[in-house]
Parts: sequence; C-alpha cells; structure tokens
Amino acid sequence: MIKKLDILVIKAFVGPFIATFFITLLVLVMQFFWLYIDDFVGKGLGVGLILEFILYQSASLVPLALPLAVLLSSLMTFGNLGESYELVAIKSAGISLLRFMQPLFIVSLFISGVAFLFSNYIIPVSNLKSRTMLSDIVYAKPSFDLKEGVFYDKIPGFSIKIGKKEANDSVIRDIIIYEQKDALQDNFIIATDGIMRIAANKRDLEFILKNGWRYEERGTPPANTDYIRLGFKEYTKSFDLSSFGLQQRTADSVNKNNARMLSMRQLNVAIDSIRKTAAKIGGRVRIEVLGFMPITNNLDSNWKVTAKPVSKKSFATFIPDSSKTIIKQRAGSKIASMRVANEANLSIYKDQAKALRSYRIEWHKKLTLSFACIMFFIIGAPLGSIIRKGGLGTPMIFAIGFFMVFYFTSTTGEKFVKAESWGMVSGMWFPFMVLTPIGIFLTNKAMHDSQVFNKDFYTRLIKKLPFIKKHRV
Repeated sequence: MIKKLDILVIKAFVGPFIATFFITLLVLVMQFFWLYIDDFVGKGLGVGLILEFILYQSASLVPLALPLAVLLSSLMTFGNLGESYELVAIKSAGISLLRFMQPLFIVSLFISGVAFLFSNYIIPVSNLKSRTMLSDIVYAKPSFDLKEGVFYDKIPGFSIKIGKKEANDSVIRDIIIYEQKDALQDNFIIATDGIMRIAANKRDLEFILKNGWRYEERGTPPANTDYIRLGFKEYTKSFDLSSFGLQQRTADSVNKNNARMLSMRQLNVAIDSIRKTAAKIGGRVRIEVLGFMPITNNLDSNWKVTAKPVSKKSFATFIPDSSKTIIKQRAGSKIASMRVANEANLSIYKDQAKALRSYRIEWHKKLTLSFACIMFFIIGAPLGSIIRKGGLGTPMIFAIGFFMVFYFTSTTGEKFVKAESWGMVSGMWFPFMVLTPIGIFLTNKAMHDSQVFNKDFYTRLIKKLPFIKKHRV
C-alpha cells in the first residue's frame, strides 16, 4: 500500500531525475560532437539532417545517461532530505532507512526495465541509423564554396578560380576554369565576367560566361596535336554537383549485421549460427588436412597410445637411395598443402571466435547497462543520506567519481574479454563486482548513521588531537 511518505520521496526524486537525465544526455551528445566536429564542418548539412542525426545519436546514448541520472538524482534527493533534517525526523519516527528507500528502489527497478527495453528494441535501430548517417557525413565531400582568388579543386577534373564575387554571389568576374581530360592535355577557359547559378534540375551548377576565350588541345601529343582558341561573347559551362553533400543516402542494410544493430533475440540467433559454423571446422580439418595422409584411414581405435619402437634403426635406412629425393619432394609438397589448409581453417576459426565474442559482448551489455541503474541507486541513496548535502555541487563530485569507476572498470573488463584474457561473465560484469560491495558497505553505514563522509566529524576529530592547540578568544 502506497503511503504519503512514499509519495513524498518519489516526488522528491522525480524532479532531480528528469533534470539530471536531460543534462547528462546533453553532455554526452556534446562530447560526441566535440569528437566529430571536424567531420561536420563545411559539409553543407541542412538543419533537418543535423536534427535527425542528433535524435538518433541521443537515443543511442540513453542507456548510458540513465544510470548516471539515477546516481546523481538519488544523491541529490537523499542529500536534500538529510540536509533539511527530514531523514532524522523519519528515523526518529521508527522508520528504517531501507523502508524509506523501498519506493525509490521500485522506481529504479522500473527505470532498469525501461533501460533494457530501450536497449533491446530502440538502440539497435538508432545505432543503425546514426552509424549510416555518420559514415555518409564523414565521407561526404565539402560543400561547394568558391572563394575569391583561390583555386577550387573539389570538382573532379576541374579547377576554378574567381577573381571577385559581387554581394549577391551570382555575378562573378575574372574567371579561370582549368579542365583536365587526361594526364597530357589541359583545356582552360578565361572570361571577364559571368553569372553563377543552380540549374533548373537542381543537380548542376551553371556558369554563364561572357567575353572570354576557350583554349583547347586535340590530338595525340606530341606528334599530332592541334591547338584551338575559341572566342565567345557568351558561353555556358555546367558542373555536376550530385556527388556533393548527402544527395544519396547509404542504405541501412549495409550495417545491419553489426552486433550493435541487433536485438537480444537476433543476437541469440547469430550466436547459435556462429557456434554451428565453428563446430564444422573440425570436420573440414579431417577432410582437408588429414586427407593428405592416407595412413590416417587405417589407424586403429587406440592409435593415440604411444607404441613401443620395434627397431632402433631410423626409417630412412629402409628407403633406397634412388627414392629418397622423390620421397622428400612428395613429402614436402604434402606438408606445404597441409600447412595452407591448416592456416585457412585457423583463419576461419579466429574470425568466427572474434565475431562470437563481439555478439556475446553486446548480449551482456544489454543487461549490464540496465542493471547499472539498480547498482547506482544502491550507491547513491545511502551515500546521499551520509553526506547530507543537496544541490548539484557535492553530489556531482561523488557521481562523477563513481561513474568514472564504472566506466573504466567496464572498459577494462570488455578489453580483457576481447583479448581472451578474462572470461565473458567475469569481464562484462567486472564493474558490478567492484561497485556492488561498495553499495552494500554504504548502505550498512547509512543504516547506522555513520560519520564516514561528515566533514564536521573529521573537524572535531582533528581538534581532539593533543598537538592541536586551542586558541582562546
């Protein structure tokens, strides 16, 4: 049964949680753009395209922002209640800290479930969309921007220089256009003035040039070359701009097999498929490698048992001298073939093992990021009641510290899993092995009104030291 006290603590938690969640999400998105800002500048991206990318990228960062928001908001909530002595009043009424934490623990379970559903169903789609868009943006050519007195060479086969542009950017003067047909011939156009505009098909850029000359080379240099000079009063030159910007978007199916783009059910199917493929490698080895050794077809069931040598003489002593060269050549040829087959199967096995690890890592991530919400609440709630400081100052310091521990331990565990130094469970759940005992310790201290993080406690302790003199006023 929900009581007024439960409603009180839930209301005190919801406001800071919403605020900290969006602040955290904004910081994570800004951090991402800080890393890729150079790839976004000069690409002529529209506002709609940028907003679409921000939407997909924000969605992919939600599972990372939720645990941090739970940690910070629980610290703020219990810190505010402790600073205003409401926790003291609740404890004096005979209500334990665990009972007071119960409604928010249920809320954390709900947030954890939402984080899992979001990570399982929405994150794969957002990762797929953002990954495809990011690739298109990174590899897109810079937007078409002609500057005065500078050769522009981003259009394949052309180099354009404009002496001056009028205020409206349409009227241009002193134009030079170099056109390279092949490595030996260059054609160029010179005009005193002209007009630059987008063609009616929206894919071409038109230069309507006036009062100029066109110089052209024809033939096969150096023997048969004609030099042509053509004067004109008006000449139209078109440039295809369809390759610029993001006119053609890459299909999402290009990245659909990436582990980060799959749900848990799809990951289970992929993991099962990889294991079946890896199980077939042993059969391929028996066929492709042992097939070069006919003797293996006649081995007894106990062939692995080391047999006693029947003679101390070397096998080579039984081979005639006339046959040794041929036998060595045939043996060397079979050994080389066996080595090639072994290396091919080993390469396939390593690729399958690497793919299997990546799929299993993503499978565990969907669980660890959601369980992190519960773990951070177990840390934040008792820590807030111990430090008894509200606001953003002190809780932010503790939240950043614990989140950095979580981030570095998770990164370290994942790195060792990829290197096959740690097992999958121990590596992916390593942050919980480190932080969960801390949460239990803090909960125990908070239940017994510990002074571990109380500044006044240490101040009083220092003053009691014998070598600290008390100054009388």
